[in-house]
Amino acid sequence: KQLKEIIKHATPRYYHQQKINWATKTFQALRIAVNDELNNLEKALPQALEILEPHRRLAVISFHSLEDKIVKNFLKKQARDNKLKIITKKPETSDKASVKQNPSSRSAKLRVAQKL
Repeated sequence: KQLKEIIKHATPRYYHQQKINWATKTFQALRIAVNDELNNLEKALPQALEILEPHRRLAVISFHSLEDKIVKNFLKKQARDNKLKIITKKPETSDKASVKQNPSSRSAKLRVAQKL
């Protein structure tokens, strides 16, 4: 609660009227840093590819642009090295009905590739 109040006083008023709660990005940044999420993702992707059998698919859901960039670049590099064939040229995202039913799906992006 205290951190939320600090964020509220440190940000401009218009920031509080956005669609997404104004404290979300700060708490997201803290979670990403504390859990070392980006480094863990960079470690997990090669491991997933290693255990994946040929002709099987790797599906990755990312929830923010930093994660999505890591996934996209990993899949592109593996495709250039002829280890993967990218199935989704652009990420699949939730439609309005899905977001209405499950609001946290609004930022989800699905990318799929098949091991060669």
